[in-house]
Amino acid sequence: MKKVTFSNRDWQVAANLHLPEGFDASKKYAAIVCVHPGSSVKEQTAGLYAAKLALEGFVAIAFDASFQGESGGNPRYLEDPATRVEDIRCAVDYLTTLDYVDNNRIGVLGICAGGGYAANAALTERRIKAVGTVVGTNASRAFREGAFLQTLETVSAQRTAEANGADALITNWTPASVEDAKQAGMDELDMLGAIDYYRTPRGQHLASCNKLRFTSLANLITFDAFHLAEFLLTQPLMVIVGDKVGAFGSYRDGFELFNKAASVNKKIHVVKGASHYDLYDQPAAMSEALAQLIPFYKAYLLA
Repeated sequence: MKKVTFSNRDWQVAANLHLPEGFDASKKYAAIVCVHPGSSVKEQTAGLYAAKLALEGFVAIAFDASFQGESGGNPRYLEDPATRVEDIRCAVDYLTTLDYVDNNRIGVLGICAGGGYAANAALTERRIKAVGTVVGTNASRAFREGAFLQTLETVSAQRTAEANGADALITNWTPASVEDAKQAGMDELDMLGAIDYYRTPRGQHLASCNKLRFTSLANLITFDAFHLAEFLLTQPLMVIVGDKVGAFGSYRDGFELFNKAASVNKKIHVVKGASHYDLYDQPAAMSEALAQLIPFYKAYLLA
């Protein structure tokens, strides 16, 4: 693995490039762009999957979203779906500059919100030849299930305040601990799973700082990752979900994507007994996911 950067507009995106064992720069390799969840960074679950894919002979790149982690871009802590999708296109741009990557054998793998962004990028990015998602979510659906009109009113008021000199409102993706979540009445399965992954030594990373620019919520509410998938998502598709269903909705989003996609070659696999966050890093769940993903990518990127 080596650290690299690539450009998105006028800033640099920080990435880790995972290379196969016995890498030979004179050869041509298939490559996979690995897209992290909201609030995550490249060293967490996207990087874990990238490392496993590299062991199977793929070049795999995992990167920090623009405005987050080690990547550039301002304002900081912005979760902007359009830019997240553009990050993926720019990662593909970067891969095409590498002599050892076969430009006709590039795929994408997205986890959680990264799965929605990956699917959305593939709608128009025809250089992506195979699409995989692990507990992929359509972030707009999740954020619209609350009091979204009230949220939009509050975002608008906050923008007015910031335009008139107030400090930017930076909130948290999750409570800092399980205890804080329970005290706030947030004891739902997926929320507790997120805290266990992101806020404990299990998956914690310094660059994944749990900060979200509040005004991002307007963009998240209005973005539909699967819009026009029934017409434009024609690439081979592999969807992985777990059957322990939580409020973040990856189980139903996975089936929605699978049913909606125009792909002729598509498959959905349910990992029995696995929750959303089990599929981030837990050995049994992750191994079962990879047992589906690796043959899928080999079939459509190596054949």
